[in-house]
Amino acid sequence: MPVHVLLEGTGPQIPAHLTRIPISLITTSTDVTDKIVKGKVVHKGPLVSLNDDNFILKMVIQEEDSMPNSSSQNSSVNVVLFGSLAKNFNQSANQGDVVAASGFTVGKSPTVHKDNLHPCNLLLTEDGACIYVLRPVLPNPRSPPANKRRSPLSAELSLAKAPKYTYAKLDNLKAGSVVNVYGVVVFFKQPFKSRGTDFCSTLKITDQSNEKIGCTIFCEKPEDHPKIFQNGDIVRMHRVKAQVFNKSITLVNTFGFSVVTFGGVEGALVEPRTSSRSFHFDQDDQRTVEELRSWAASQALLASVTSTVPLSAVQPKAYFDLTCQLLAKAPIDSTCTLLRVWDGTRCPHTLLKVIVDPHVTEGQLSFSKERENLIADVLVYDNHVEVARQLKPGVFLRIFNLRAIPGSSQVRGLTSSQLQVDHLAFHLHGGTSYSRGIRILPDNTPDVQELKRVIEAFHENDEKALSEINDSDLLEVWKTPPESLDGETVDCSTERSCGHDMQTVTLSEVKRSGPGRVHHVRAQLKAYEPHRLHEALKLYCSKCKSMQDIPDDELLESIFSEASKDCGPCSPPPWTLSGQVSLPRHAPGPSNRALTVYLLTQLMSEGKIKDVILLMGSTLEEMCQLMASYQNIIPVRSSGGHLSLLDLSAPFLFRGRKRYYGCKRCSEAAVRELSAEGVEMIDEKIIAEALGIQPLQFILLMKLELQDATDRLDVFLWRHAESFFGVSAEDASANQEAQNSICQIMDSLCPPGGNVGQHPWLDLCLMAYQAEDDDGQTKTCYQVCHTTVVKPSSE
Repeated sequence: MPVHVLLEGTGPQIPAHLTRIPISLITTSTDVTDKIVKGKVVHKGPLVSLNDDNFILKMVIQEEDSMPNSSSQNSSVNVVLFGSLAKNFNQSANQGDVVAASGFTVGKSPTVHKDNLHPCNLLLTEDGACIYVLRPVLPNPRSPPANKRRSPLSAELSLAKAPKYTYAKLDNLKAGSVVNVYGVVVFFKQPFKSRGTDFCSTLKITDQSNEKIGCTIFCEKPEDHPKIFQNGDIVRMHRVKAQVFNKSITLVNTFGFSVVTFGGVEGALVEPRTSSRSFHFDQDDQRTVEELRSWAASQALLASVTSTVPLSAVQPKAYFDLTCQLLAKAPIDSTCTLLRVWDGTRCPHTLLKVIVDPHVTEGQLSFSKERENLIADVLVYDNHVEVARQLKPGVFLRIFNLRAIPGSSQVRGLTSSQLQVDHLAFHLHGGTSYSRGIRILPDNTPDVQELKRVIEAFHENDEKALSEINDSDLLEVWKTPPESLDGETVDCSTERSCGHDMQTVTLSEVKRSGPGRVHHVRAQLKAYEPHRLHEALKLYCSKCKSMQDIPDDELLESIFSEASKDCGPCSPPPWTLSGQVSLPRHAPGPSNRALTVYLLTQLMSEGKIKDVILLMGSTLEEMCQLMASYQNIIPVRSSGGHLSLLDLSAPFLFRGRKRYYGCKRCSEAAVRELSAEGVEMIDEKIIAEALGIQPLQFILLMKLELQDATDRLDVFLWRHAESFFGVSAEDASANQEAQNSICQIMDSLCPPGGNVGQHPWLDLCLMAYQAEDDDGQTKTCYQVCHTTVVKPSSE
């Protein structure tokens, strides 16, 4: 494992052949062979999952003993970890730890002007890089300073004089005896209501004897049960009775029963969890917990114990445990409750959003767009509903055995626009199998402390965090479609630009009029859909008049992955010259992977080598890595020994951050020679014409719900959407500023969570026309036309 936790002064240490180099002296030309850097982790970002077993994590380390002449800027540096190294570090180290790193490479920092840190980044991959997490040695538990290592709660409680307890090994239990035991949890169920008045919980524990003993606990209150958060936790139980059940020894609680639980992570602070305010805990107990932790860490029986899964790593159809914060909740019906939660990371899949009545919602009603992208809606069913009703927004939770279900058409509470099979829904089913349930986590647990650091970083520097994600070197790695940023509220109004001379009419009069007419109305925007900008962007063919959604990255990844498998021998066209191109050095994945590229000889003769290339065998991620290096990239594959284009479900052209698509129905696509003689700038139109492709046009399509004093009316915003917003749909597909502008306008015209009566009044021009619905029935539709949004001029 390339991450090592070392105790300073004892046991293994940093290899002697490594020499420390001050961070301030590092440049891109520095020889960093056999060099290490050392510093304190002052910022630890979330673990981001790129795909299966591939991760990335960004942190900032700062030298605490930097040279007197070095500035604080040059003594703090961004460190980017890739692959299993990132995953292992995330599990082993925390913000505030002191670390040393070796085997790194040095690259230019794209964020130096934003974060004012060192002008270089340190890049570490699992191939040759190591990180050493340096921790101080725990004091001798029998020496006076040992009290400083214990939590305030344990230190306070140890002052009370208490008798010494003796503890039985699990292989020495005798039927009928009342004993005290320690054990490592290998199975547990959350407390559930029994048939009587008590709550019941079950668990199975083991110790160094390797004997596994089942335990059944009955207590009147759920909080009096063992506070177990995961397998591997350690429990101490006083006054439990051994009895025979099904020919095996089991333990049940008796009069005077008490239980204390400890986290099972080796090296972590020994922090008791209990609802009791008086219990005995001394240095012998601490030593017993640490010995059990060390023993459990060495046992294969705990190899399957995994930590909770962040939202960024959730996969469809999986069961997982989630550590999160509750932001809001609302009842769906008597057997289902909605919990809105987040953990500071973003799920890579399109998530279900459940619409509920705001009057029954407890907690915050609306959030910034950045935070909304990180929020997951969890549907809690049956026996867990009662627990959910007791939860207060703001608490930290662990939800056990949560299921990620692709497809949400059968979920209660959805609007018709949400019935999409690709939406991922999170369900906590009824029952207690596989420890299924909900637990409130105390604030002092390591998982909550780490979650708080992520959340506080989001609150403290929201804009900075988003700018880091959008760094040119990392945007393509994440492949996350840019969402709009929260900006200042912009008060907008609308004006008609049609030049029609007619009286303003009410919405009820519009509905009574027939199709083929134009109307002037004054109304308020009550609601609109979709709320997510990327769902409003469509692809439109001006030739066959068809319209389609923009494919998501999951579909594109599968197309590129399939095409990359078929890159066998191929006869290049005579007007090309084949070669190979290497991926950028900092790109994740194999560093020695090279891709086949075809250059156009005509452009080479004119010195325009990077104007257009044909790229074969790349994945979508690799394509994104290369987009910054070439003006136009045409993805191709090998078919029957000849070059051919990819399926037109994928873009036929990558041009900067923009992707261009073709119509399958109207195109006669083939790899043909590009004639660029006398052309100053080769654009997407020239390339589409040469390839025989009918290009699809980006459009914006929204449905607006208008209202006035007389009626309400659904209208479409489509053909005139670009003039309405003053932004082209093509720019909105790739340009952050264009996206910000549209979202600010919609927030001004229809403020989230506000009173509809306070929405601004809009002057609109509407066109009525006839169209056929899905059943072939003719109906009258309405479209906004000849209307533009007017923003107040800045003084």
